[in-house]
Amino acid sequence: MTAPLLLTGGSSNDPNFNQPLLDTLLDAINKTRTDSQIGIAVSFIRYSGWQLLHDALFEALARGVTLHIITSDYLDVTEPVALREMMLLAERGAVIKVYESNRNAGFHLKSYLFIQQHNSQHLTGLGLVGSSNISRAALTESLEWNWQLSVDAEPDSPAAISLLALQTQMQQLVKDKRVVALTHDWIDGYLERYQHSSLTSLRLITGDTDTDNEFLRETPLPNAVQEEALAALHNSRSQGFKRGLVVMATGLGKTWLAAFDARQLHAKKLLFVAHREEIILQAQATFIRMNPKAHTGLYNGQQQQQADWLFASVQTLGRDEHLQKFAQDHFDYIIVDEFHHATAPTYRKLLDYFRPRFLLGLTATPDRTDQADILALCDDNLVFERGLRDAIIDRHLVPFIYQGVFDEFINYDEIPWRNGRFDPQALDAAFASQKRAQHALKKWQEFKQSRTLAFCISTRHADFMASIFNEAGIQAAAVYAGSAMPRNQALSELAAGTLEVIFSVDLFNEGTDLPAIDTLLMLRPTESRIVFLQQLGRGLRLCAGKTHLMVVDLVGNHKACLFKPELLREITQENSSANGSITPSLPDGCFINLEPQLLPLMDKLRYGGRVKVVDDYRRLKEQLGYRPTAVQAFQAGFDFTKLRKQHGSWFELVLSEHDLSSSEVMVLDKLRDFLLTGIETTTLTKSFKIILLQALLELDGLRKPPTLSALAEQSRYVLERHPDLLQLDLPAAQQAMTADSKTWLTYWKNNPIKFSTSGNKDSQADYWFEVVDEHFTPRFTLPEDELETLHLMMQELVDLRLAEYRRRKTAALADIKDAVTPVKRHIVTAPQADMIELPYFPSLQIACGHFKTGNSENAELKVIPDQYGALDIQRHFLAHASGNSMNGGKQPIQDGDLLLLEQISANSAGSISNQTIAIEQQDATGDDQYLLRIVKKNPNGSYRLQASNPNYEDLTATDDMKPFARLKGIII
Repeated sequence: MTAPLLLTGGSSNDPNFNQPLLDTLLDAINKTRTDSQIGIAVSFIRYSGWQLLHDALFEALARGVTLHIITSDYLDVTEPVALREMMLLAERGAVIKVYESNRNAGFHLKSYLFIQQHNSQHLTGLGLVGSSNISRAALTESLEWNWQLSVDAEPDSPAAISLLALQTQMQQLVKDKRVVALTHDWIDGYLERYQHSSLTSLRLITGDTDTDNEFLRETPLPNAVQEEALAALHNSRSQGFKRGLVVMATGLGKTWLAAFDARQLHAKKLLFVAHREEIILQAQATFIRMNPKAHTGLYNGQQQQQADWLFASVQTLGRDEHLQKFAQDHFDYIIVDEFHHATAPTYRKLLDYFRPRFLLGLTATPDRTDQADILALCDDNLVFERGLRDAIIDRHLVPFIYQGVFDEFINYDEIPWRNGRFDPQALDAAFASQKRAQHALKKWQEFKQSRTLAFCISTRHADFMASIFNEAGIQAAAVYAGSAMPRNQALSELAAGTLEVIFSVDLFNEGTDLPAIDTLLMLRPTESRIVFLQQLGRGLRLCAGKTHLMVVDLVGNHKACLFKPELLREITQENSSANGSITPSLPDGCFINLEPQLLPLMDKLRYGGRVKVVDDYRRLKEQLGYRPTAVQAFQAGFDFTKLRKQHGSWFELVLSEHDLSSSEVMVLDKLRDFLLTGIETTTLTKSFKIILLQALLELDGLRKPPTLSALAEQSRYVLERHPDLLQLDLPAAQQAMTADSKTWLTYWKNNPIKFSTSGNKDSQADYWFEVVDEHFTPRFTLPEDELETLHLMMQELVDLRLAEYRRRKTAALADIKDAVTPVKRHIVTAPQADMIELPYFPSLQIACGHFKTGNSENAELKVIPDQYGALDIQRHFLAHASGNSMNGGKQPIQDGDLLLLEQISANSAGSISNQTIAIEQQDATGDDQYLLRIVKKNPNGSYRLQASNPNYEDLTATDDMKPFARLKGIII
């Protein structure tokens, strides 16, 4: 037993007594382990003090500690925002109660109890009773007296009896009728009183000198990047999009952006979804700070009626039995954080089920190839992107210095590689090497700064490395789930400088801010580009006195190690110039240094002149660290025409590389023709067939064939999520129809449903669905377990075809987007005194004769004389004429002339009569064709297309033709 000790806070120069209560509390919380007890009874809790304790308390609760907290509304000093955050503990199992002082005696308790071990033979614990409530001042600075009683004795010893007496009193207080459970409704009522209290006088009465009042102070404001993203989100919704993806480098504040956007959208019912508890907890705290009046709640399997803003793990809410507890339109706003995980089936179910006003996906994936799958889940709507390079240049993140160190003591070729990962046991055994550990220690000592986070392969590896560093006289600790040192303690000691290195295992990849970290030590191969960037982001946060991040990476002879320096170059180099060249310069302050032994190994990542698609496939698979999907291959630049010539179909290519599961092989064997002709190569004059299949998948229509009305309604919902496609492909009359109307059902029956079940006279394709009793029914049958596999394979091809269709319609879709959303007008300034640059489409070929197939891809900038008036790079472009039908009249156009054209749309065309207009239509295979003619209006209101050359007959304008550009002149 230890004699009672008086802690006097800041009142004495004697270090034996002058000890702030905070250190004692945190030490006691962190030493309280599973099946032990923490009790706190204080008259008030300020947010400033709660911030100092809440990480440790959450970790204790997660360890299985029983936690009871009682505070009061005495004098209305407890802050509502602190109570809202305490609700996060309550919904995770803590007992949180409030003593109601109205018409009752005052509540002046300041007591803390820690029962760390208690059985019939022994009691270990700590009790604190004195003057300190929970505020920053009381825990760190103020003159405070607190008696501390430490017990490590038999239960019947005097000290143990005193500690157990405190426990008994706390247990009785919990049952007191004046003590009520903390709820959101109780906080609402308290908030009304609190807002009318004289808080300045109360601070004087209570001696609380805190200056931060988190509730009354204005809520945080968005930073410059977040403001841009908020404007982009507003514009995207104004266009009609119901889903969108925001890509922001780690450290730019994605969670705060979501909270600001929820306020911008005035969301009443909100759902935040993530896959890790740390992310969910951090997000709840962020949303509370942004809006302390909001009712937030953790969805843990039981619908929480009191919570308007729900926070859920996808592992729980993604299951059918939980989804069915909510109406499809229950939530106004859904946020899915770390959206790169969203391709998993559980996410797909959730995204297919709900119909919010808007769904926001958040991620930090580095490029379009990585984004391809997840972008399809957001209806191909990339709302905003701010990458690592721009964030460093704009000083939102610190620069980095990357030191690639040759990992000479590991031969990765000898470690088994299975399913895109190293065998964990073989890797763990190889890493427990004294020579490698000493090599890492030497290199760390050469490059380190002051605070280091190291990434290890396993708990064994982390413990081993910590012991090596400790033996060298370096203060280091292994930190992982269940480690001896809790995470909050390690971070506090690291910030204070008493700890130099944290060796971590999968604990700091996501959802944790560590601004003080200035050195990263990467001791493990990282198969995932995304995980590597998340790890890098742990050290890029701004912090006072921090000039740069030092990255010390042990790089071995394997693709899982070698890709990292290449990736850093890729995502931080300058963009392509007008002639397509790239200037490989890094942002100021950034450097990538590689040891000479690594240079020949880097050649393993470089290929050139590949003529076989399979070589492209293997390279992309190595780059991603897993089997790419079809849409990822498409975004990476695969030539699918060549792919089909060499392999037959996408899944045949994947099969040849042994990357299909046994179930996928069986489905491919049975439905090879359907996957190829029914989806992968089916003609797309419009998007309707793919929209229909997407709707079918979202209705789980392979298992439960939907009614035609349900399918039509869901199809309309999917199409409305793509407002630009809706405007492009639907005639005006159909755009005005509602999803549940009979007219829409009739239109949808006569178009994609008809062509998917009975076809048309011009097509000889097989039809894979039929209408049975007004249900859209597959003509094929599969066992139940194979239906799920078919669903996923179909979804992969549907994503591919939608991306292909969007790329083919890029110009038309951009035209619609510009017409809907006001854009900042940009008059191009001449690179020379009398010259100007405009987009030039070398393969477009505007036909001057009859319609001719053209290609609107591969635009480049072309310099022309600045003599054609004010030109706008957003609207004006260049293309060549092809043919002689317009070679006549006052403004003859000859074959090969370079044309200056102005994009128009249905909303911006104005009058087109008697003007020379470029017309677009699709041929029978769905390819775009273009024609240049003078538009003439007939007496009956119809239009004809007139040639300038009298040798060419007029053409009748049809509904399939679309004016897309107006001739402005011929470039001489």
